[in-house]
Amino acid sequence: MATFDGLTVLLTGASGGFGRRLAQRLAAKGARLVLSDLKEEPLTSLAETLNTETAILAGDIADEALSEQLVSLAQERFGGLDIAINNAGIAQNFVKFHLVPSDEARRVIDVNLMGVFYAMKHQLPLMERQYRKEKRRGAIVNVASIAGLAGAPRLAAYSAAKHGVIGLTRTAAAEYATRGVRVNAVCPSFSRTEMVTETLKLLPGNPARAEAGLTRGVPMRRLGEVDEVVEVILFAANPANSFMTGQALAADGGIMAI
Repeated sequence: MATFDGLTVLLTGASGGFGRRLAQRLAAKGARLVLSDLKEEPLTSLAETLNTETAILAGDIADEALSEQLVSLAQERFGGLDIAINNAGIAQNFVKFHLVPSDEARRVIDVNLMGVFYAMKHQLPLMERQYRKEKRRGAIVNVASIAGLAGAPRLAAYSAAKHGVIGLTRTAAAEYATRGVRVNAVCPSFSRTEMVTETLKLLPGNPARAEAGLTRGVPMRRLGEVDEVVEVILFAANPANSFMTGQALAADGGIMAI
């Protein structure tokens, strides 16, 4: 039996770097998928490549209505929800604190923090009901960042939002520990996603020099690869990993070791 065989997984940010690979891996492991991202066309293209039952719904995760609709979609199409991976997020410009435009800071916080709040607000009650009625356990994995575990110079709003995600994760984990729901966060450092490669283009010097500067504080001296982070997310979501909750797992090449 595949690890996620027959389970329904809700995945936001599904057409991005981590999201696309997660969808592919989960489909291969037998999951049924509810996929969301900002634009419909990439979702449709992705769903057509997956050998599993898939439902899609495009929208802005900063709009609470989307999270409510996604949970309803999981119920209507697949009869419930076993796992939610709240992966949607955006970057901010790499600038000093006082140079961050206030409207940009608000948008980063609305998407990266409030988007996770809205998602869990609607996911948790359903998972709790399923456990109460059927002993059907649920799991939520929030994709945070190493910037949520420590200060992140030139990423003030992003860091604040990701710290908030870890706070939400730990709080929900404590509240729902006896209610059949595990809640964990995964905290990648800079990884080779489109979000990071686009940031590299904005930094001084050629791409190789910019990458070396970005990874200077990483003991492994390199970017993370998408599959390396995806493995950690799948580990956190795995139903067999049934005693771990409230954790913020760093996938960071050793940054938090020093």
